[in-house]
Amino acid sequence: MSQLVDAVFEEILSARQRVYAVGSPTPLDALELPDIDAVIYAKREDVGPIKAYKWRGAYNCMAKLSPELLAKGVVAASAGNHGQGVALAASKLGCKAYIFMPRSTPEVKQQAVRNHGGEFVTVELIGDSYDAASMAAKAFAKEKNLSFVHPYDDLGTMGGQGTLADEVLMSGKGPFDRVYLQIGGGGLAASSACWFRHFWPDCKIFGVEGKDQASMKLAIDSQERKSLDYVDVFCDGTAVRLAGELTYQLCNELLDEVMTVSNVEVCQSMRMLWNALRVIPEPSGAMGLAGLVQDWDAGRIKKGEKCLIVISGANMDFAQLARVASRAGIREANRSLRYLRLPMKTKRGQVSRYLQGIPDGIELRDVQFGRTNASIQYPVFGMLGTDDQFAQIAERLAIRGLKAEDVTHDADVRFRLISYDRAHLRHPVFFVIEFPERSGAFTEFMHVMGEYAHLCYFNYEYSGENVGRALVGFEFETVEDREKCRELAAKMIGTTIQGLHELPDTVRRRVLGAMSIEESDLC
Repeated sequence: MSQLVDAVFEEILSARQRVYAVGSPTPLDALELPDIDAVIYAKREDVGPIKAYKWRGAYNCMAKLSPELLAKGVVAASAGNHGQGVALAASKLGCKAYIFMPRSTPEVKQQAVRNHGGEFVTVELIGDSYDAASMAAKAFAKEKNLSFVHPYDDLGTMGGQGTLADEVLMSGKGPFDRVYLQIGGGGLAASSACWFRHFWPDCKIFGVEGKDQASMKLAIDSQERKSLDYVDVFCDGTAVRLAGELTYQLCNELLDEVMTVSNVEVCQSMRMLWNALRVIPEPSGAMGLAGLVQDWDAGRIKKGEKCLIVISGANMDFAQLARVASRAGIREANRSLRYLRLPMKTKRGQVSRYLQGIPDGIELRDVQFGRTNASIQYPVFGMLGTDDQFAQIAERLAIRGLKAEDVTHDADVRFRLISYDRAHLRHPVFFVIEFPERSGAFTEFMHVMGEYAHLCYFNYEYSGENVGRALVGFEFETVEDREKCRELAAKMIGTTIQGLHELPDTVRRRVLGAMSIEESDLC
């Protein structure tokens, strides 16, 4: 091992005497995941004093300063969690802290910094990225001759962060065969790898980065540090453009591999952690699990191997939940969520006929359709199913001379850009409809309505509630037909579809109750 590794090891040893002045050891919980036959433990940094691991390094770094330097105050730059750690340490040590944060920092993290630091903290919102905030913080520290508390590239910071690895070791639940550590600047991965490599030399240690944040992978592959031209900030806690100087050396020496994961894989892992532990981590907090799942799916993890992940933080803005949920899809029983764009002739009842041809067991999760002035329409269906079920769809379409296009990752689908040509619709009317959210209910509804009108618009997305909601547009041959539909809809508001005596008994038996419908102001 190098002298730098030895220095970090000594720092972790000495940090044991300091960090527990502000926090207690965090749990190491077993994690049972469907379809993954491995022994998995999660280090729960999400339940620490700031709901993230950064308190360890911040406090250790500051507690090492002399009384004279503490009396002058400290400066830090943070995208959120490190700032909370510095604020907590400042309050405990009684020193002034100036914390520079990007203007884009989630409000929950900004407010947490103020809450932890109180009168000892001044928050400065500078720039639109961590790099901009960091440059401003370092310039301020130099101008005022104050100590800069680095979030990762500092021996004291890494020493504190490495105490979580010491707690894993002391838990008695090791040794582990595989460890997955998320990387932003690299402090957590470098310090933990130093500790695990010393005590468990046969353990395989993986760094995990976001695909558009992989500054450490770039550095290791190039054997020199390079700045990324673009940094994705979905996983804001790990959005670092340039790997640390010290952390690069350590990760290069100690990690077996640095792998990358997509934002979709991160969202899926967040959902898995919610299902297993009822915890909602911030995106970067789930990156280690995303790496583990990727390796399991690729067959690189043997059955029964013991694996460790770190839930590094849970400070996510509540508003981000909707975006996470929409991208998480489902991971169960080998099913996946796919969006298929299908060419259809502009004929009455075509959408309904297609839906009736969906194989049993597939769940419809999304419909995006708007009729344009063309002979061929291109509705998009989001469906949850297995590979075999999607193969059945392809076979059935091929018999009819059709082929669906997989548009799962297309921007217009992701942002729900649903075009329709209102000028060419005949006597249209739009309804907001609620129907029971269970398999087949939507298809049954469409079969009934197809007998009365021609579908020209449909916007539906599964929400996880007991009812589904959709904005539906119909067009009619005559004004009289349209007004009759409006009369029927008016009778359905606040009642059930079984109460509509105008519908024949066979129809009423096919459709569930608890359905409501009201006319939209788009009409």
